Amino acid sequence: MNILVIGGTGTVGSQLVSELLKRKASVRILTRDPSKYQHMNLNLEWVQGDLEVPESLERAFDQLDAVFLLTGLSKTETSQGIAAVDAARKAGVPKIVFLSVPMYKHMLHIPHIKSKIGIEEAIKQSGMNYTILRPNNFFQNDYYFREAILQYGIYPHPLGSVGLHRVDVGDIAYAAANALLLSGYEGKEYPLNGPEVLTGEAIAETYSRITGTTVRYIGDNLDTWYQQAITMMPEWLAQDFRVMYESFQNFGCLGTDQDFILQKQLLLREPNSFEAFVAETVSRWKNE
Repeated sequence: MNILVIGGTGTVGSQLVSELLKRKASVRILTRDPSKYQHMNLNLEWVQGDLEVPESLERAFDQLDAVFLLTGLSKTETSQGIAAVDAARKAGVPKIVFLSVPMYKHMLHIPHIKSKIGIEEAIKQSGMNYTILRPNNFFQNDYYFREAILQYGIYPHPLGSVGLHRVDVGDIAYAAANALLLSGYEGKEYPLNGPEVLTGEAIAETYSRITGTTVRYIGDNLDTWYQQAITMMPEWLAQDFRVMYESFQNFGCLGTDQDFILQKQLLLREPNSFEAFVAETVSRWKNE
C-alpha cells in the first residue's frame, strides 16, 4: 500500500512510519523541506508540500491508498487540516486516518481540541473512508521533564489528582497502522488509552521507584506553571495548555469500559503499562 504520512517527523508520526515500514508499506512523508530528511532513510519518499499553501499539495497526494493526518498545534490548525482533507478528496484517496483527541463535553472549550472539530466534519463529509483516533495524553510527553526528574527530583507536569488514562505512543502508532492497512475500521472512532489511571502523585511515585530516588509532584499550581511556560513557548500556546490542564485537574481524562472494548478491536493487543514505559525510559536516560 502507498501511504502518505502528514506529521511523519514528530513523536507519533515517526513511530508510525517505522511501524508501516515493518509491515512492508510504501511510505511518503509530507514536509516543507525534503532536503532536511532525504538522507536519513532511503526507504522513504519525502515530498515537498505545505498545508498553509494548498496549491503545493497536489503531487503529495497522487496515487495513494491512504493518508494519515496529524495536525500540529497552530493558530491555523483547522484550516491546515481542511486543506489536507480537500487535497486527499480531490486526488481520489480512498482512506484517511485522523489523529484527533478525546472529545468529552468538558473539554470542548480547549482551543486545540476545538480546532479539530472542523477537520473531523470535513473528513466525515468528504466521502472518503475514514477512521478517527482519540488518544489520551502521551507517556512520551514526560521526555520534556527528564532534567527535572533526574537532576531535581520533581515532576512538574500539572496533571492533577483526578487522573488520566495516559497512553504509550507506540500503541497509538500500532493502532494507526492497523487502521491504515487493515479493513473493518472505516467510518468509526476509536479511543486509545493506557491501562491504569495516572495522577500527578502516582506518576511521581513511579519515577521514584524506578530511579531509586525521591521524585515529588509539584504541578498543581497553574499560575506558577504558566509563568514558567511563557518563557519557553508562545503565550497563546501556553494559554491553550493552561486551559487543558485546568480541565485535567478538574475532571481528569478517563476512559470508560466501553472505550476499552472499542480500543481492543483496533489495537489488537494489550496497551503498554506506564511502569514498563518508565523502566525503559529511565534506563535509556541513565545510559545516554
